[in-house]
Amino acid sequence: MLTERAGGDLDDPDAAAATARALSASQLEDPALRTRGAGEAASRVGAHPAVRAALLDFQRTFAAQPGGAVLDGRDIGTVIAPDAPAKLYVTATPEVRAERRWKQLTGQGEAVSFEDILADIRRRDARDGGRDAAPMRQADDAVLLDTSDLSIDRAFDAARRIVEAARARWETSQ
Repeated sequence: MLTERAGGDLDDPDAAAATARALSASQLEDPALRTRGAGEAASRVGAHPAVRAALLDFQRTFAAQPGGAVLDGRDIGTVIAPDAPAKLYVTATPEVRAERRWKQLTGQGEAVSFEDILADIRRRDARDGGRDAAPMRQADDAVLLDTSDLSIDRAFDAARRIVEAARARWETSQ
């Protein structure tokens, strides 16, 4: 999204990498980053190795901040923070994810169809899972949390319990 705002072409690796190198933490608060277009743009530019390289230090620095950090993304546990003491691989079926995303976007006033969102999710999963640079995959030591049949409260509670158990193991090992 920021690349498009900057007048860049999402399919131009140099323009996308330049935008990634210019990213600041303050831009992460931009609500436009949670739009349908931003998700699609992130997946497209994320396939460029130069973009991934430009973001690597930024994301690792963020992850290592005093007091810790919570990060989400499709390569966080495998590339960005492979030594994190707690890793969750949160998933749900494409249909459930599409329904949740559809509700979010329509709640924000976007006019989108469920079918279009489902197609977007399937396309993004295929692109992100098949890219050469940091493909989407579960880290070997990540706990799988399938939220397909969980309410937000139950999913949060399950995640909290997983993190608390990992933190207790980490503190015991220190």
